[in-house]
Amino acid sequence: QVQLRESGGGLVQAGGSLRLSCAASGDIKASHMYWYRQAPGKQRQWLATSTVGELANYADSVKGRFTISRDNAKDTVYLQMNNLRPEDTAVYYCRSLSSGTTIWGQGIQVTVSS
Repeated sequence: QVQLRESGGGLVQAGGSLRLSCAASGDIKASHMYWYRQAPGKQRQWLATSTVGELANYADSVKGRFTISRDNAKDTVYLQMNNLRPEDTAVYYCRSLSSGTTIWGQGIQVTVSS
């Protein structure tokens, strides 16, 4: 089974940037790829989608600040996060969906200090 592993998280000051990566252990060309986040005490929140056709969609809360992209040759999806805010602090997860099968990564912490 394909596994997903996020990287690139950490601590950043408000206004700063981070780029998250989600590396898959298998081919992602036929997978829709997603980024989510979950803050303490809150439900997991969808952030962005990269479709098989490489169309991108975003939640209103991150539109204009976050950019999802994918490199199918590297089986990796990215989330470029700019102008980060303290309220962006959360555990960030990537997810793949292919042929009705969903796979989640283990998550990575992003902390934005004010």
